[in-house]
This record gives sequence, structure tokens and C-alpha cells, in this order.
Amino acid sequence: MKKILYENKSQEVIINQSDIIENQSNLNYIKINEAKHKRYYFIQDLLLIKLKNNYNKIINALFILNYYLYYLSLEKCLEGFDICGEKSDWILKKLTQAVFSYFILTFLFELMIFNKVSKYHLFHIIIIFSFFYYYSHGLDFHDHGYFNFVGGITIISLLLLALMPFNGYIFLIKKNNKIYIIIYSGFLIIILIIYIFIADSYMNCNDWAKGLNNTYIDNNINIHGCIIKLPKFCPYKLGKYVFDLTRWQGIECYKNKEDTKKVLLQFSESPFINKNTKRIGFPLINKDPDLLLLTVERKYALLNHTKKYLVDMDNIELVEKIYKENKPELIVDFSRNPYGEIIIDLIFNKTLSEERKKLENNASIPYAKNIIILFIDSVSRAYSMRQLKKTIKFIEKFMPYRGAYNKNSESGNFHSFQFFKYHSFNGYTYENYPRMFYGNRAGDNIIKINKYFKENGYVTSYSNDDCLQEISMIKHNIKFEEIGDHELILCDPNRKNCNLLVKRCLYNKLTTAHLYEYGNQFWRKYKNNRKFLMIATHDGHEGTLEVLKYLDNTLFNFLNDLFNDNLMKDTTIFLLSDHGTSMPSQYYMNHFYHKEMSLPMLYIICNDRTSVSYNKQYQYIYQNQQVLVTGYDIYNTLGNLLYGDNYDYIKNKTDLQDTPKSKYGISLFKEIQSKDRKPSNYNDEINKMVLDVCI
Repeated sequence: MKKILYENKSQEVIINQSDIIENQSNLNYIKINEAKHKRYYFIQDLLLIKLKNNYNKIINALFILNYYLYYLSLEKCLEGFDICGEKSDWILKKLTQAVFSYFILTFLFELMIFNKVSKYHLFHIIIIFSFFYYYSHGLDFHDHGYFNFVGGITIISLLLLALMPFNGYIFLIKKNNKIYIIIYSGFLIIILIIYIFIADSYMNCNDWAKGLNNTYIDNNINIHGCIIKLPKFCPYKLGKYVFDLTRWQGIECYKNKEDTKKVLLQFSESPFINKNTKRIGFPLINKDPDLLLLTVERKYALLNHTKKYLVDMDNIELVEKIYKENKPELIVDFSRNPYGEIIIDLIFNKTLSEERKKLENNASIPYAKNIIILFIDSVSRAYSMRQLKKTIKFIEKFMPYRGAYNKNSESGNFHSFQFFKYHSFNGYTYENYPRMFYGNRAGDNIIKINKYFKENGYVTSYSNDDCLQEISMIKHNIKFEEIGDHELILCDPNRKNCNLLVKRCLYNKLTTAHLYEYGNQFWRKYKNNRKFLMIATHDGHEGTLEVLKYLDNTLFNFLNDLFNDNLMKDTTIFLLSDHGTSMPSQYYMNHFYHKEMSLPMLYIICNDRTSVSYNKQYQYIYQNQQVLVTGYDIYNTLGNLLYGDNYDYIKNKTDLQDTPKSKYGISLFKEIQSKDRKPSNYNDEINKMVLDVCI
């Protein structure tokens, strides 16, 4: 028994000794770890101290990095927007730089919200947003849009909306307060319910398909061959109270107090004006063949020409010497108003008038003696219905026509038509405009419709609110016959960028108003001639969907004055666009936006001529309002109006044949078979996004 006890004791001693050894080993391990931890915490504390001491420097560095990345994302593409658009690697680089910039800015917002960053840095935020607003004009600084501005605001807003509720939960979970978590969850649910209610009650698209005089899109596929899948959610209805920046900023053209003369003098390179000049004349840009050739080679040829040939209009001898018979038709007068006012004085050319009248004798009998094209870039049919209220009312009063020729119409034999399924080929003017007015894609072997009107005795006029000769953008073998007999292209340095988010003013008037005044004078001074007038503006070329309405009064007054003065007789009027809304905006991710991009506006007002029977033609154009039509059909319609019944005998345009008849289109005065207008027939022509709209 003792032995066992002894053995047990011995065993116990042995066990205790092993425990001691193990414990000693553990103690050594702990001491080593403690030493490591001390070193780790020392380094961590040192880093935290350094971070704390340099916190503001780090934040400021992030802001500076944001500025730099954003600046890089706006780097100018020297070869032009359309060429840059084909460089996917360049666009990817720009987009990456912009996105990194926006992520940094969003992160700084988050830190500020949770009091991790001083409110002093709100100053930086204001600078950045100001930079977005005033200097972000897209892929380059001057020529196109405000892509980065809208993209930045959209990305920042989405990130903030996504991150803030999540961060709120993280904050409450750390506090471990269940009551606050429940209250917070309930608050978010209430916000969601309110949003759903607002979306259903105020942002539905019930009236999106509505047209003139309570007519609607007809989706009978057996008759029309094209179904427009209607959008259900239209956020622009709430946006009109938020994104009308013109109203928020209180912009009125007559309130402009900028030193416009100083800007004009700094812009000028002309030896023919000085600081004391009170009336400055702008050179004509459609009378010089050499200048026309330059516009093909140099993008800014018109701008440079204007700089060199501004002239003092009070120096009569100088004006006579420089311009001879081609005197300026646009004058900026500072004699009565220190901020300047534009005086339009279109000079009637009697010789031209008589020469064109002689050409009428050998020309075909046209369906329309006069043609007016009012072109507004980037306007959808639905957008025009929302924002051009007075103009739409004017068009509606010519709608008693219901499928039969109405000789005794109260509107004086005028009839208006709308085209619900007029489709664009893409979201870019470069893709659509040539098809409408050249009858082909952009390229060398195309002729503008202008030429055929001139040949048939029409006097032509063209005006544009952008300092570019559109022909030079479309083709490379410009012919002088394609240029308007009278042209006004605004190259004034005080002209605001055509893609601004607000109403555009020039010398105390709406910029577009000067073009319509020019058109009005042309129409009246050549009232005894056949006339072709085109006014091209960019009032819809922006993403807020709010600026177009500021054109409404000008457009309505122009049409209404012509009608009241009996100057619309024997006239066909087109109010149209090349594509719908396509500028990136806060609405871009919504499906209604892409439908509007693909469905531009097209309204036509026709005036019956007593010498021509319109019964059959009117029946066809009435039926074609619900058929898929394109820019090619517009081109052929213009040719049909010009040549009348003889249009049937004109051959189709080819790359080698010079004719006003596109092989891809049909005149809207002809019967268009719906089976020939299925979207699949346009697979090689129309962008896939358009095909998704019309099914």
C-alpha cells in the first residue's frame, strides 16, 4: 500500500514537474507574444498619431486628387467629338478617371456626414459642384454636352442614396439600441411607401402615348406593323419642379448685364473695329467659295473668318470697300444699349429673285410653293407635347381632317399631321441628319436637298444657332449650290454653349429668337417667290427636359404671325427633330428615356392648293401617322412636295446618281405598306435600341 502511495506520490511529483515545465514554456510564449504586441501597438499608436496629426493633409490630398482626376476626365479630344466617339479605349480611360473622382467625392461626403471631416470642407464640395456646372461640357470643353456633369451628379446621388441607409444601420447596431433600430427601420419603410405612392400617383405614364386633340398611339399590329411598348414610370413629372434651373436661377434675357462688348473686342482679330466702335457688323459666311472650301479642312474656319472680318458699320466707306454688295445682315448695336442689341437686316436680292422666277417656268408643278422646316435637335414627340404647349395648340387647330379631303375646312384648307412612330437611327445627329436632308448616310457622294429647290426656282434660307456649317460635318465634297442663298450662323463669342442646362440668351433676347427674326424677314421680303426656309436650333439639346419650354413663345409667335398675315398660303411646314432626348441625365437609367430618344417629334402642316387635287395624297399621309417612318421618308416627302406628280418618274438616288429621291424611303404622301415597315427590315440601319422600342 505504501509502495503504491509512494508510487502515486512519485507519480504526482513527476506530474507536477511536467506541469511546471509546461507552464514555464507557456510563460515564455506569453512573454514573447507580449513583447510582439507591445511592438505592434507601439507601431499602431505611432501610425495613429501620425495619421491624426496629418488627417487634414490626407483629406486635402483626396480633394486635390479628386480635382485632378476630374480634370483628366475632361481632357479635350483634339480630333473632334465624332472621331473620339469611336475610340473605345480613350472613352474607357476618361470614364475610369471620372468614376474614381466621383467615388472619392462620395467617400468624403460620407465622412462629413458622420462628423469625421470638418464642415470646413463643404467649401471644397461647393467648388467641385461649381466646376461641374460651369466647366463640364462633355468629352471636350466646348463642343458637346455636359456628360461628366450629369454623370457625376447621378453617380454621387446613387452612391449616397445607397450608402447612407446602410451606414445608418451600422451606426445604430454599434450603439446596440434596439428601439432606435426599430424606429429607423420604420422611418425607411414609411419613406418607401411614400415613394411608391408618389411614383404611382404622379409619375405614371398614362398620358405619354397622347397626341394632338386627344389622339393616341395605335398599337394594332395587323394594321400598322409596329407596336410601341409604353413606359409605365415617368420621373420627369416630379423633375420639372426640381430641375428647372432657369427658374431657380431667375434667368431672364433682359436682365443680362455682362460686358458683351468687351468679350466681343477680345474675340476680334479684325483691323476694321476698335474700342470706340458702336455698331459692329458680322460678315456673311455663305458668299465666299474660298471660305466654303476652308470649312471642309478646318473645323473652326467660320469662327476664324468672323474674327477677322468684323467691321465698323458707321464707317460707310470701309464697309463698301470690304463687303461691296455682300454687306452684313447681322449688326450688334451698342449705341443705345451698353449691353448690346442685335439688329437683323436681311438684304433683299432683286436679281436673285428675278432669276429664280424664270426657273419656275420650266419647273414641275409642286405640291407646295413654299416649304418651312423648323428643326430642333434632340426633341422627342412626347417631350414636345409636354413643353411646347402654345405651339401644339396652334398645330391642333388644323386637325378637322379625318381621312378625307375637306375643301370647306374652317382652318382655311390647312391640315396638320403627327407621326407617332417616326424613328431615329441613333442618338446622334451625325447618324440621322444626313438621311433626312441628303437621302443617304454621311459620306462623300450625297447632295443636300437645297440644291434641287434652287434648281426649281426656290430662294433658300438657312440659319443655325451653333457656329458650325453643318454641311462640313456631313460631307467632304461641298458644292456651292447646296449653301443657302441667305444664311445666318451665329458665331458671336457671347453666344452660350448650346448644351447648357438653362435658357440661352444673346444680347437681351433668347438666342433662338434672332434666328426666327431672320427667317421672318426672309419670308416677308421674298413673299412673291417660291421659298425654302430652314431654321435649325438646339434648345432641346440638354438633359433636364426643362429648357425647351422657353422656346415655345418664340415658335408660336413666328407661326401665328405668318398665319394671321396670310403668309402661310401654299406652304407646307415641318416641325421636327432628328432624334429624341439623348443627352445623359438623371433620367438616363429609366426605360422611358430610351423610348423618347428613339421617337423624335414630327409634325406636318399642309395647305391645299386649288390647282392640285390632294384627296388621295391626304388619305395616305393620314394613314401613315401610325406607321414606322424614318428620316429617309422625310427626304422623299420633301422631294415629292417639290416635284409634285412628276416625282413618280424620278429615279432613286444612288452613289452615282444625283436625284432628290432616296432608294431607302417613301414619300409620306404615298401609301406605305405596314408589312414593309417591320423593325427587322432595318437591322442594318437602325440602332438596336430603336428596335427594342418598336416591336
